[in-house]
Amino acid sequence: MTKARIDTPHGLARAELHCAPEGRAGLLLGHGAGGGIDAPDLVAAVRGATAAGVHVALVEQPYRVAGRRAPAPARQLDTAWLTVAEHLSALWFDDLPLVFGGRSSGARVACRTADQGEAVGVLCLAFPVHPPGKPEKTRQPELDAVAVPTLVLQGESDPFGRPAGGHLREIVTLPGDHSLKRELPAISRTVEEWLDRILRPLG
Repeated sequence: MTKARIDTPHGLARAELHCAPEGRAGLLLGHGAGGGIDAPDLVAAVRGATAAGVHVALVEQPYRVAGRRAPAPARQLDTAWLTVAEHLSALWFDDLPLVFGGRSSGARVACRTADQGEAVGVLCLAFPVHPPGKPEKTRQPELDAVAVPTLVLQGESDPFGRPAGGHLREIVTLPGDHSLKRELPAISRTVEEWLDRILRPLG
């Protein structure tokens, strides 16, 4: 398996490459706040993406590489992510369109950086619309700011809420909670179909 270590302004990040036989795009996937790149829904998304002919890089943020559980501030996460995206675009995904994505906190990073990173799509697994029990502290504007096709896969009983649909944004609800562990084959299938659909016009 191919891996890379990338220096960012906020420490060392790591990326793990999963290749499709013939890559038509690159998908960068980030982990949740306290989790890693081995989360079941991320693994399922990798299977779906590679089946759609998309190379995938699973990205570990510098705070996780350094062994910390508590996430870095949003600005640091975004800066590190964009640094990794720029590096991997040249290293692994030369001349390929990029899709940003991730689970939970990683989905928020993907949304916030999609425009600057020139992503052609955003994949959100378990987007945390608000902290549990605090719907007034909504992060819906982060989703609303994304101007490219977006897929959100959300558990029906997710305590972090359910995002609203919108122009270019598809919401798919699945049985289960924030972990999205119950319907892994459905995640793979949905991701594969969505990627094939949004990438088809790009040739």
